[in-house]
Amino acid sequence: MALLKGFEIEMYTGTPQGEIVGLSDKIVGSLDGFMREPDSRNVEYITNPSSNYENLLCALLRPRRELRNYLQRLGNYTLIPGSTLSLGDSDRFFRSDPTNPYHDYIETTYGTKVVTASVHINIGISDPEVLMRACRVIRTEAPLFLALSASSPFLDGKTTGYHSTRWGIFPQTPVHVPLFASHAHHIEWVENQLAAGTMQNVRHLWSSVRPNGDRRPYNLNRLELRICDLVTDPIALLAITAFLEARLLQIIENPSIDPLIQSIFSPEELVTLIASNEAAAASSSLDAQLTHWQDGKRILARDWITELYQDVWAIAKQQGFSCFLSPVHKILREGNEAQQWLQLHKVGFDSQCVITQAIAVTQERELELENNLCSSLVV
Repeated sequence: MALLKGFEIEMYTGTPQGEIVGLSDKIVGSLDGFMREPDSRNVEYITNPSSNYENLLCALLRPRRELRNYLQRLGNYTLIPGSTLSLGDSDRFFRSDPTNPYHDYIETTYGTKVVTASVHINIGISDPEVLMRACRVIRTEAPLFLALSASSPFLDGKTTGYHSTRWGIFPQTPVHVPLFASHAHHIEWVENQLAAGTMQNVRHLWSSVRPNGDRRPYNLNRLELRICDLVTDPIALLAITAFLEARLLQIIENPSIDPLIQSIFSPEELVTLIASNEAAAASSSLDAQLTHWQDGKRILARDWITELYQDVWAIAKQQGFSCFLSPVHKILREGNEAQQWLQLHKVGFDSQCVITQAIAVTQERELELENNLCSSLVV
């Protein structure tokens, strides 16, 4: 059974030279389908759920083409890859809606640590108990998806020591989120957080994975993977999504895949292990040394991904989307975006040169995909 999939994409706007410029108030006022973030320098769009990868590819490209056309009408503006304020201005918050009290709270509490760009992958699972188990498993494996997607090695024009500076500095909130043993456990916990003020609203749960739905925490119908940096190449993003979907199909079919059953660690120990693995993946991505949630063995992120890939390949092939999964090999072979950028930096390109080149490559890649795979979208 193919699962419904959809994306929330946050992107920066700015100049071809890499300067990030806040334009979201203009964009949201002029274009349907775009939403503002608390800071005006990035803007979000959401794709409609679909089980079909070809449809998802075009759904990723269409809003971006519309946005690029609109930005050109505003001036010489473009879309900027990466998940942090790579070239500067991380000391200032540019409010997109000064009258929004929730944005007041975010700016005051977190500052520009939240002014990041990312992709949230939503995959539909209607049974709430199966969804909770899926969230438990994927939360223990979320560092693998961060490792594949890392794209934020720069901040304010300098390397930071992270492959994902975004996840390295992002304020995960609340500070302690348990592995939810059941839907009832999740409801009780969220209600307690809201009462205590550690969550301002039901959306204020910023962990690597969370259950999502139309009336949280009561009506839930999808898993939301929040850990990924922005993946600008749609083919790479769909490969990461196919990897996630194939793993979820495996989890759905096999109820014994569950950290509460298969792990040598207690639930509390698992929460600590998850935090340690996420920090390692934020620093070193595919080359991170991680601790496996089942048996505690040490394993490189890239090797763990390869093991899981071999496990789920047959599922993807049976469901007809293995061709979208296979580009995971290219990411493992050539490195994620952060690793490619750091390689250029290592041989003498400064951060601005790296980012300006990435801006041009991203636009060329979108045009290539539109022309070859979504030709009906081309003006």
